[in-house]
Amino acid sequence: MTRRVPSEPSGRGLLEDKTVVVTAAAGTGLGFAAARRCMAEGARVLISDIHERRLGEAADRLAEEFGTRPAAQLCNVTVEEDVGALIGAATGELGHVDVMINNAGLGGTADLVDMTDEQWHAVIDVTLNGTMRTTRAALRHMMPRRSGVIVNNASVIGWRAQAGQSHYAAAKAGVMALTRCAAMEAAEAGVRVNCVAPSLAMHPFLAKTSSQEFLDSLISLEAFNRAAEPWEVANVMVFLASDYSSYMTGEIVSVSSQHP
Repeated sequence: MTRRVPSEPSGRGLLEDKTVVVTAAAGTGLGFAAARRCMAEGARVLISDIHERRLGEAADRLAEEFGTRPAAQLCNVTVEEDVGALIGAATGELGHVDVMINNAGLGGTADLVDMTDEQWHAVIDVTLNGTMRTTRAALRHMMPRRSGVIVNNASVIGWRAQAGQSHYAAAKAGVMALTRCAAMEAAEAGVRVNCVAPSLAMHPFLAKTSSQEFLDSLISLEAFNRAAEPWEVANVMVFLASDYSSYMTGEIVSVSSQHP
């Protein structure tokens, strides 16, 4: 039996007076949910994405809900110049960056024996290399200030095997390892780096690009017999971004009701 989806909690000011940058925030997925929850918690936000029209629409929706339009900047995380421009835009609009939420990623399904180099590299370059680029850029800004938090988005698939997902699993496992190493390097400067690892969060794009049979098979693994709502994952991102997780760094937090 599917468990009832709880009501979304109201904001508690957890990010009051904080500045937050969220990558891949257009559309209806985890990036948009993260930006929305950060604004609900009092943050000033800059959203970024590779899709110009969808980015503008996302900013419009947030402005309609909160009465304040977030700053927005186009960015392709596979292009170093774009990542540099993102940090430049953030400092110009927000003054500095307190929190970087790295959400950009690319998936796909292909058995390894059939996978092309192009398929492998595309997923790795967006999901792992892109997170490296944005993490590196954020650290270069935060470490001299001796303040800041980075929250990366991985996946439980970085721990668990799934057929057809070798490129995505390798990339997400890499994001986890990147998070741990970056955290050790940044600790002396007082900068924290953590990571969420969701199992399944349902949103319209996922529903559109995945078969119902496939989604049902994933849902059947969840203890609540439902996918997470995007805001449920975003709430954990907010926790990691906030002072409530001040002693946590290098941690991978599973946002899941799935157990082997």
